[in-house]
This record gives sequence, C-alpha cells and structure tokens, in this order.
Amino acid sequence: MIRLLIADDHPVVRAGLRALFATEADMDVVGEAATGEEAVRLAKPGVDLVLMDLQFGEGSQGVDATRRIRESGGPRVLVLTNYDTDADILGAVEAGAAGYLLKDAPPAELLAAVRAAAAGETALAPSVAGRLEARRDAASVSLSLREAEVLDLVANGQSNRTIARQLFLSEATVKSHLVHIFTKLGVSSRTQAVAAARERGLIRSQ
Repeated sequence: MIRLLIADDHPVVRAGLRALFATEADMDVVGEAATGEEAVRLAKPGVDLVLMDLQFGEGSQGVDATRRIRESGGPRVLVLTNYDTDADILGAVEAGAAGYLLKDAPPAELLAAVRAAAAGETALAPSVAGRLEARRDAASVSLSLREAEVLDLVANGQSNRTIARQLFLSEATVKSHLVHIFTKLGVSSRTQAVAAARERGLIRSQ
C-alpha cells in the first residue's frame, strides 16, 4: 500500500486527487495539507509519498517544503504543479524531489509516476524530461538556479538591493549574476534578459 499525503492549497484539486487514488487498490490518501508548513508537519512516519504543489498562497512554498522534508529524512516527494520552467524544475530537483509532473498529465501517467516515485525511481513528465535533456545539450543558454532566481526577481521589478536582501547576497554578487545572465542570453539590459528568458521558458511568464 502506498500511503499518500496531498499538499495543495486548492481544495478542489485535493478532492480530485483523493477521488482518483480511491480507485486504486494499492494507494491510500492518509493526509492533506493546504500549506507548505502543514505539509512538512504531516510528512512523518506513516506517509510513503508526498504529492507537492510548488505554489501556495502564503508562507513556505513547495521547493522549500520539499527540501525540509527530505533533509529531515521524511518521505519521498513527487512535485505536481502547473509550472515547468527551468527554475522551477531545477529548484525541485535540487531540493530532493523524486519526480516532477504537471497537473494536466493524464490520470494513467500520474498513477504510474506515483508508483515509480514510491518505488524509489525517478518520475518525470515527458516535457520536463525533454527540457532537462535540452538543458544538457545547450548548457550555454541555461541559467543556474541562482541566476534564475535573480532574474525572476528582476522580472518582478525588484532592484539589485532588494534582490540582494531577499537572497542573502551582496549587491556585487547580484551584479555579477546579472553579467553572467546577460552574457548567456546575448542581451545588454534587464528588460531584454527577462524577455529572452521568458521566451526560452527559463523563468515564469507573468
């Protein structure tokens, strides 16, 4: 029996997932979490796999919750989200997620991913696997996780000083990241960098 914890801030999504898993003899939903903090608290012995959304309304987000669960020796985590940018995927993988699936996946694909992740295998949506493969094949136009975080904050209109404060960096380090970003993307301004990164799917489109 695969004991599941569903972590998503939308009650309708949780209800839909619970109904899907109820049709499977080898799956049992043992808990639901509406926040990242709640997911961390409930991801204790008795849970085999956490289905983790990336974006919660307030507080701890999916990547942070995934990292905390894995660092504490908790259950494996399968990310189930709407987002498929490099920054989201890399953040989840580096946080220790066992898999990454999109919410528009067919039920059969989701069920297969749950079984694979619970068995200790890696479960990636085809589009996510393709993006990671393309990243390996074109490293020169890929951003590191930190560079993607910096550029995402730039896209949200944050100044270098604010970015430095939020990411616990010096302003000089932020500027250095921006220089590397401009070079990789072949641009010369913050606006061009944001546009180019969105076009390539490196950061989220607003």
